[in-house]
Amino acid sequence: MTTIATAAPTTKAPGAISLGRRRVSIELKQFFRDRQSAVFNFLLPVLLMVIFGSVFGSQQLKPTEITFAQYFVAGMIASGVLYTSFQNLAIAIPLERDDGTLKRIQGTPMPKLAYFVGKIGLVFVAYVAQVTLLIIVGKLFYKLVLPSGAQWFTFLWASVLGLIACTLAGIAFSVVPKNGKGAPAIVSPIVLVLQFTSGVFFQYNQLPQWMQQFSALFPLKWLTQAMRSVFLPPEAAVFEVTGSFELGKCAAVLFAWAVGALILSLVFFRWNKRGQD
Repeated sequence: MTTIATAAPTTKAPGAISLGRRRVSIELKQFFRDRQSAVFNFLLPVLLMVIFGSVFGSQQLKPTEITFAQYFVAGMIASGVLYTSFQNLAIAIPLERDDGTLKRIQGTPMPKLAYFVGKIGLVFVAYVAQVTLLIIVGKLFYKLVLPSGAQWFTFLWASVLGLIACTLAGIAFSVVPKNGKGAPAIVSPIVLVLQFTSGVFFQYNQLPQWMQQFSALFPLKWLTQAMRSVFLPPEAAVFEVTGSFELGKCAAVLFAWAVGALILSLVFFRWNKRGQD
């Protein structure tokens, strides 16, 4: 009797996107288990909003009836993008480089893209949760007006472009700290300076001109401006330098930052510590 050998069915290896989705779950667990990371990247904007809103919230911004709390909430929602993406990744990646996580990932068959898909998924989930909490607090305690109609579309593209630009900037900037322990000391002051100069803590058109020109080089200023157009009434445009929210320019600058940060990430990202390449 002749037996016919049949080939064992082959199992197709999961792709980068499929593995990336699994890494999202891992990244989220690591993020929320690390209390320091959760506070600085997730709860800090809420705490700042409560503090500033309690101290200055009732002050009206003349010639409108808009309160400082309403103006500030829009800026903190934009800052939430920066916290969950740029600050989170620019600190976490150097730490993972130091403890050998990146080196181990580089040595596995897992597509490297899956690692970045996991990071992007973490940023997206953290931002959605954070902005939801900020909007709830702003609505309940600071008379935040929810967007309507086309404002929701502006909120969507501003959030997406802002997340892409700041996420890629965080990945690119992760090569700057010499080690993971020193990353917070470098990254956190940069975020704070950008907030002070981008119209988050203060009314933007009242800042010194040199400060306005400085902040205009970075995405947070334009993201904050776009968010003000979403969460403030049209008459709030009087607080902008040009008297307009310039949404087209906001989108163009954020897109340019996304492209530039992508190029920098592809050129300079390091998997190993310096001297081990």
